[in-house]
Amino acid sequence: MLRFDKLIRASMIVRDVKQQYPQTVAVFEQFGFRSICDECTIEVVARRQGLRPFEIIDALNCSVVLKGGYRE
Repeated sequence: MLRFDKLIRASMIVRDVKQQYPQTVAVFEQFGFRSICDECTIEVVARRQGLRPFEIIDALNCSVVLKGGYRE
């Protein structure tokens, strides 16, 4: 489980999340996020694509937890 202060949030920049948690790249691709969107927040890109930000955030956090990407 991720500590609260380590959770991925909708207000985070896509590039920052990809750099901190490389395993999230596949999740971003699954939701149709393109590299041109890397400088935007997750929420902005999700809304532009008609997606629900919370679903993307859940998938991203799950990918980090399930693949053991979080280290204290």
